[in-house]
Amino acid sequence: GVTKISAIDFATREEQQAENLRKMMLAMVDDIRVVLIKLADRLHNMRTLEHLTPERQHKIARETLDIYAPIAHRLGMGKIRGELEDLGFRYVDVIAYTQVHEAVEARRKAGEQFLSRVEEEVRDKLQEAGITAQVESRIKRLFSIHKKLLRQRIAINQVYDLYAMRIITQSLTDCYAVLGIIHNIWRPVPGRIKDFIAMPRPNGYQSLHTSVITEDGTPFEVQIRTEEMHKMAEEGIAAHWKYKDGPVSAQDEQRLAWLRQVVDWQREVSDPREFLSTLKIDLYPEEVYTFTPKGKVVVLPRESTPIDFAYSIHTEVGHSCVGAKVNGRMVPLRHKIHSGDIVEIITQAGHKPSRDWLSIVKSSRARNKIKHWLNIHQREGAIEIGRKLIEKEARKYRVANKELTDEQLQRVASEYGLGRPDDLMAGIGYGKYAARQVLAKLLPAGSQPEAVESEPEKSGPLASVVRRVFGGDRSNDAIRVKGYGDLMVYRARCCNPIRGETVVGYVTRGKGVAVHAHNCPNVVNLMYEPERRIDVEWGHDDVSPAQYPVKLTVFCDDRFGMMKQITAVISDTKTNIRNLEARTANGQANIDIVLDIADLKHLENIVAGVRKIPGVHDVQRLQKL
Repeated sequence: GVTKISAIDFATREEQQAENLRKMMLAMVDDIRVVLIKLADRLHNMRTLEHLTPERQHKIARETLDIYAPIAHRLGMGKIRGELEDLGFRYVDVIAYTQVHEAVEARRKAGEQFLSRVEEEVRDKLQEAGITAQVESRIKRLFSIHKKLLRQRIAINQVYDLYAMRIITQSLTDCYAVLGIIHNIWRPVPGRIKDFIAMPRPNGYQSLHTSVITEDGTPFEVQIRTEEMHKMAEEGIAAHWKYKDGPVSAQDEQRLAWLRQVVDWQREVSDPREFLSTLKIDLYPEEVYTFTPKGKVVVLPRESTPIDFAYSIHTEVGHSCVGAKVNGRMVPLRHKIHSGDIVEIITQAGHKPSRDWLSIVKSSRARNKIKHWLNIHQREGAIEIGRKLIEKEARKYRVANKELTDEQLQRVASEYGLGRPDDLMAGIGYGKYAARQVLAKLLPAGSQPEAVESEPEKSGPLASVVRRVFGGDRSNDAIRVKGYGDLMVYRARCCNPIRGETVVGYVTRGKGVAVHAHNCPNVVNLMYEPERRIDVEWGHDDVSPAQYPVKLTVFCDDRFGMMKQITAVISDTKTNIRNLEARTANGQANIDIVLDIADLKHLENIVAGVRKIPGVHDVQRLQKL
């Protein structure tokens, strides 16, 4: 009964899969055994993924990286998490995986020799100090290296700290003694010493971390922990079930409590896709450890702001937050909080949240609280705006307000799949429905003024933009807005989607429908406004063969002929180059190229071709032009 979930009618396969995952998560938090069985089942599936079609491989691997690996991490199961991540990476991004794998293998022999030498040096020093400990070392996991490349925007040959050493001691006191010995042998890297023994991670992980640099300039990481800490770091919540039966330990219950809390935050989310989107936010974040002025520890997602901090203290503190002091210094609300910061929130009675906060907060708790407040207070304003827009349109066509009866409003609301007339008015106020279109539906057949039925204007700045970008006037050209024939559309500048990508539409206030790529970071924020979401799809190629500007960055060696080879590959695909800029330093080059692209396949062919050029380390697409 773990995997089989009753079938429901869903609008899309994506929605059905999201609902299945939602039900699975709700079942997992009620029984720890379900968690362990699901993770073991997923690990087995990932190990045998080569037998499936590429499409199924990618789908299952993506789900593994988004949901299952983070759950394993949160429950302290480091060993399973690492294998799930590497297996998922292999199928989600074959090109990047191959590139990282080949680079690591090319340096493996030298790396193993280096690790053998430093291991021997550490063992000698520990023996001199009379400390018994197990010393082991490894090359870091591929997915961990890949995340570092993306985070720091560097090429693979610019990653130097590929190596990690682990020292397992027999006592807590020995952990700190070993840390001192390591720092006597090699120079520590400032800011890289972390004491997770004194301040464990939320999943119970404990260890000392430090990074050092050897005499020849090679950096590597050292982790120091006791045997018990190591067992819990590798197996986490599963360690209890592996070695003994009986009631769940307090530490295991604490780990599971985190998962219950995450799911409880999402229980009120009705849309399964929104549930899944916000769940990913909670599963993924790396934490920062901050303090109140009284010394209370507050754990937040990485890159959190004072607003996140305020909502973690209390909802009303968040609502009334107007400023903050970090380490005694005034900072803006957009300020990114770091581990060790002492944060003091400044409040003002009567101050209320801003919709702009949704674009800067990182924690789902803050987002949900802000959204809840906005829904209550701004919906009322949207209803009032909707009524005024309908009345304005009615006056324009000399329709008396008394002709717009409650029965008619209810009928039209039902046609739009809405429950009440207020929902219809709110939709008009938010800009989701055109007042003129709604008025046309309200009037009896045959009594509508001709102007109500006339075509929307095809001139003006917005129409010009739509024609230039999408190759046509309306949504039924390059992009279709499902169920509507007169809504204008435009590509969102934050992600610039191209034909072939999965897209989602959001109704803007006064500009029409903004079309975002489904993986655009801003889509996460907009998920909290489901009333503005609208289904869109690409039209047929032959209707509107548009070209889309796409910006790429090529990370490569700075050598003679490199630029010529890159432009030759692009020219062979009959692609127009709009702009090209290069930056060079230390024998490396970053080349920014803006191209006119027909669709996703066209882009993938160019990227694959450029990556084959000798000396090219990576090619990345930039969402913003």
